[in-house]
Order: sequence, then structure tokens, then C-alpha cells
Amino acid sequence: MTEHLHNFCFGIYPYICATVFLIGSLLRFDRDQYTWKSDSSQLLRTGQLRWGSYLLHIGVLFLFLGHLVGLLTPHALYEPFISATNKQMLAVISGGIAGVLCFAGLTILLYRRLADPRIRLTSHRTDILILVLLWLQVLLGLATLPLSFADRADAYNMLMLADWAQSLFTLRPDPTLLLSVNHIFKTHLILGMTIFLLFPFTRLVHIWSGFGTLAYAFRPYQLVRARRMNLPRQ
Repeated sequence: MTEHLHNFCFGIYPYICATVFLIGSLLRFDRDQYTWKSDSSQLLRTGQLRWGSYLLHIGVLFLFLGHLVGLLTPHALYEPFISATNKQMLAVISGGIAGVLCFAGLTILLYRRLADPRIRLTSHRTDILILVLLWLQVLLGLATLPLSFADRADAYNMLMLADWAQSLFTLRPDPTLLLSVNHIFKTHLILGMTIFLLFPFTRLVHIWSGFGTLAYAFRPYQLVRARRMNLPRQ
């Protein structure tokens, strides 16, 4: 990868993906609310959907939160409680378990969508595309585990990835932090950002509704007042 391409992929492309992800989701909700759904195919076949969906959602929620906390938490905050080596081992073990669950769920759902003629006929091309991309992304994530285990002594890859993610978050991107990081990690990052780029144009937008239900628990009580009706006397 040339220097200019590297700087674009890890210094500019993340902001392009984030902008399309946020503005695209807002426009999709504003203009195409009738498409804001997961397009469930449960009526066509239930068994595989239930197992695949459970495994996928359990795995992907853990992976998302784990990546979010692991990448954006400054090293100085967790260093008094856990060393970088132990943190990396914890990430390898817990992420490996969640990754296997997620991979199994995606494999079931992808096989179900491709093997069943009725489900294949009712599937949009973006449905299959996003499943394939997620499947490849999880596979790449699992491929990084041996590399993370190998460099557990100094946790180099983990620290560089975290420093890079935090530089993006503080609007001071530093792509040079990833120059010596293994290409599998870089491919994993690029594909992950691409999924966020495609997010508003796929069924993944229904994830926003899941987060929106959290606000429902804190909504004010709905007041219902009875209105007296003056009925004519008979």
C-alpha cells in the first residue's frame, strides 16, 4: 500500500464513512420510513432464523461494545487495574468466543438465504451483500486472534490500533500509527469502515430502532383525560 493510499484509508476514509453513516441514516429515516425495517423472512422458515439470529445478535453486540470500549479507552485509565498484556489476552479470549458465535450465526443466516429458493427470491441484493460482508469481516476478525496472541508480551498491535482510533475521535488523525501494523488488521479496519458506509442503504438501519427503545424507558408518562359527553335525554 502506497503512502498516499495509506493516508487516505486511515486518515480521510474514516470521516467519509462516519459522515455517510450519520447523515445517510437521518435522510433514510426522514424520506423512506416505510423501508426502515429488518424485512424479516420468518414466515418462510422459522427454525434456522431463530438460531442464526440469536447467535448473530449475541455475538455482534458483544463485539461492538468490546471494540468501542477497547479502542476508545485511553491506556492510562485502565493501566492501574489491568496491564496491556492481560487486557489483550482478555480481548483475545472473550472476542474469540463472541466471534465464533457471530460467525456461526452469520453462516446459518447466509446459508438459509442462499439455499432456500423462496427466501432467495424475496431477498434484496443488498441483503445478501451485507451478510457476505459481515461474514468476511468476522472471519478477518478471527484471523487477527493468532496475531494478537503472538504479540501479547508488548500488546503492540492493540496499543497502535487504540492510539489510531483515539486520534480519529479527537479529530487529530495519525495514519502513521498503523504503518507497521499487520495487513490483516488493516484489511479488517477498511472492511469495517465500508460496512458503516453502506449501513444507511441496507436493512442494518433497523439497529437504530433498537437503540431508540432505550429512550422509551425514560419517556414521561402519558396523561389520558376523560372527556364528559352530554348525551341527549330520552
